[in-house]
Amino acid sequence: MSHEEHAIMDETAMRRALTRIAHEILEKNKGVENCMLVGIRTRGIYLAQRIADRIQEIEGIPVPVAEIDVTAYRDDRGGKREGARTSTGVMLPVQDKKLILFDDVLYTGRTVRAAMDALMDQGRPQSIQLAVLVDRGHRELPIRPDFVGKNVPTSKLEAIEVQISEVDGIDNVIILQQRRPQS
Repeated sequence: MSHEEHAIMDETAMRRALTRIAHEILEKNKGVENCMLVGIRTRGIYLAQRIADRIQEIEGIPVPVAEIDVTAYRDDRGGKREGARTSTGVMLPVQDKKLILFDDVLYTGRTVRAAMDALMDQGRPQSIQLAVLVDRGHRELPIRPDFVGKNVPTSKLEAIEVQISEVDGIDNVIILQQRRPQS
């Protein structure tokens, strides 16, 4: 099978979507008091940092940002739970905080569920909100994002790939369509 790809967001569209999400977070939470942004490794942390930067530009207030690796919490991978930790191995201070969890693509919801399990192991947050750059549908769990950069209905034969400059050297979102060989 070969793949066909189409760009669905470029650098400008990503920047606008993240700016809109930053404004929506401020509006929903009436500011950012007691908020912490938590990015899911790998690309979620960079998106969370970009949102924190936008909020600082808009409000002049810094927002704490943490990274979480949920690999040990995935139900589709073996492994034991070691607790949610930042990239430095420090426990996350989640008790009574409004957490805004960031991921690049929301698909089945399993990564988000794993992230919520990991965060709940650290304490009891006041709330957990979900922000994603792309929501592609096909949920297997009852998870719905609070903040969405772009809704992209997809088939199961398609894949969404988010590329960000901090990791990939470019900002864009592409949809990969598997093409079946013609007979």
